[in-house]
Amino acid sequence: MLLQEAIRQRILELAAEKGWSINKLAERSGISPSVLKRTVRPYATIKNTSTDLIARLCVGLGIPFKKFWASPLFNNIETRQQQEDAK
Repeated sequence: MLLQEAIRQRILELAAEKGWSINKLAERSGISPSVLKRTVRPYATIKNTSTDLIARLCVGLGIPFKKFWASPLFNNIETRQQQEDAK
């Protein structure tokens, strides 16, 4: 799995744990809902989510930054090159 896909899934997972919509998560995090939606859509237009955005999401969620990364989603990250080589 590519890093951006893991980040997308983790954001959706954490929002679901709180029972929040993407709009509510954006509001609580001080992020534009359109920016967050462009990050989490299945065919997201944002390809490299910044650590600043993730840090802001963590504040909005009330979790430490390191908890965001504490997920099995990040255990087997591949680069685009690795995926292309595997084809």
